[in-house]
Amino acid sequence: MPHRTYADMDLLRFTTAGSVDDGKSTLIGRLLHDTKSIFEDQMQQIEGASRRLGNEGLNLALLTDGLRAEREQKITIDVAYRYFATPRRKFIISDTPGHVQYTRNMVTGASTAELAVILVDASRGVLTQSKRHAFITSLLGIPHLVVAVNKMDLVDYSEDVYDEIRGEFNDFSTKLTVKDISYVPISALHGDNVVSRSDRMPWYKGGALLHRLENVNLGARRNHIDFRFPVQYVVRPNSEFRGYAGTVSSGTVSPGEEVVVLPSGKGTRVESVQAAGDDVDEAVAGDAIVLTMEDELDISRGDMIVRRRNVPTVGDRFEAYLCWMSEEAMEPGRAYQLLHTTRKVQAFVESIEYRVDVDTLHREKAGFLDLNEIGRVEIATSRPIFFDSYRVNTATGSFVLVDPHTNTTVAAGMIRGTVTRLEPQPRRRVSPDVVWEGLNISREEREAQSGQRAALVWFTGMSGAGKTTIARAVERRLFELGKRTMLLDGDQVRHGLCGDLGFSAGDRSENIRRVGEVAKLFFEQGSVVLCTFVSPFRTDREAVKELFPKAQVLEVYVRAPLEVLHDRDPKNLYAREASGELSLPGSATPYEAPESPDIEVDTSAVSVESAVQIVLDRLQTLILGPDG
Repeated sequence: MPHRTYADMDLLRFTTAGSVDDGKSTLIGRLLHDTKSIFEDQMQQIEGASRRLGNEGLNLALLTDGLRAEREQKITIDVAYRYFATPRRKFIISDTPGHVQYTRNMVTGASTAELAVILVDASRGVLTQSKRHAFITSLLGIPHLVVAVNKMDLVDYSEDVYDEIRGEFNDFSTKLTVKDISYVPISALHGDNVVSRSDRMPWYKGGALLHRLENVNLGARRNHIDFRFPVQYVVRPNSEFRGYAGTVSSGTVSPGEEVVVLPSGKGTRVESVQAAGDDVDEAVAGDAIVLTMEDELDISRGDMIVRRRNVPTVGDRFEAYLCWMSEEAMEPGRAYQLLHTTRKVQAFVESIEYRVDVDTLHREKAGFLDLNEIGRVEIATSRPIFFDSYRVNTATGSFVLVDPHTNTTVAAGMIRGTVTRLEPQPRRRVSPDVVWEGLNISREEREAQSGQRAALVWFTGMSGAGKTTIARAVERRLFELGKRTMLLDGDQVRHGLCGDLGFSAGDRSENIRRVGEVAKLFFEQGSVVLCTFVSPFRTDREAVKELFPKAQVLEVYVRAPLEVLHDRDPKNLYAREASGELSLPGSATPYEAPESPDIEVDTSAVSVESAVQIVLDRLQTLILGPDG
């Protein structure tokens, strides 16, 4: 083998996991000890600690069980990271806890690993916790799995015991997505088949565990194709230079390549790629670089630069596997902060499709997720994110959820893709086993008594256009004329009726559905109902209008140029959007303007008084009658 320098050596990140007391820490200690990776002062500390704990010989587990509580209980609580090297390869190990209550730690420790070592105690066989960790290994997309059947010394190095465990695990592994699974019988305590082959198990024809670690193919998790560059910050040392700093998440980039900036979709070419202040010909995944562009574009933190013909999914709704890490249970509908690459957005878990029983891999119906539980969920975000499936790209397919009140991480997620559960929802939902009862007093009777016809006036338009201002003035004029009215406004209903909803596409649709049903009740009571809602989706507005007689509905589209809306910003919403706190329809998310509204008002050109009169004139002639 040609001589390689230390810097040229490959690096393997691997994790160890298994049930409690399967010998994970002892195994790592054995690897460090037998590869001569322990410093003299460390050896002295471990020898002293071993004597204090009453161990006859050297307790190698103490090399990784660094917490005092772990040493006293002889278990691993936190994730312990250790480093060692051989002439062939460098290694970083994460020793993860075996207790079920520390499953979240295992997810953290294994998230960057390319290989997992699952330990099975030969004297106890395959336990449910071993299966749990194997499932998480599969879920995280770790490509290589080594099942180390440990403590073979306790079963007299029996080939039959080893074969039985191997067969049982093989049967279970058919449910996993890991394709590369190998088995090694070992005794970490005595060093059998850990660093070198043991003569105590002549029936075993494979190599030692270290041989497998040194020779496994690396790079299976690395995406070398899809260039993804989340922008961390803009570099402006002077007025002559504008660069965009970040770390290449996947793929490669070179000067001259055509790229697109998300979410704007603006295209340009890479002018230069700089690493540590120097121009380079190419940057690869993991490189911290600064990019400059040929054109001046509006690019900021949270944006993503990708190749023109290779873009990720841009969306505000996706399916994911979620590992819940908080003592407080997760319930759908609560707002969290979602951190994805360099982008932070508000997010809601809209639904839990099922919870996974990681012991049996069965799917269970669930209304919430508790600590360490894993479920498949649907998530909606207030602004689009730029994602790939976790299976394709771990960098853009992973995310965490943070509690905005405590700033603690409550969940880790792996994106499966866009929402595929497309069950048709009825336009109007009806509770089961409920029989419709007609109204006691009909709308027609009420209209005859009051001398006015009921009406629905639906004001739609982007935030700041003037919907509420016009609607309030119209209602005041109608009230002064003795007309029965009710004004429903977005801010009011979200303080009660719709207080449980967020601002995802699904929640916005549900908000309009509920408002439509409430408006219908006031309409049947004989009132002129004025609704002022952004209501960005055309299908939602059409569904509401179908609840009412067509001749008694008036759709009013209130608009203004975007720059005018930004200047007005009466509720400081556009300023908050610019700071990344929220996302507004018509700006970062879609707003579908009415195709043929009954009235269209541009408030940058028409005064409020004129707009009010236009609405009143139309109401009087078309709905309330000439004597209205």
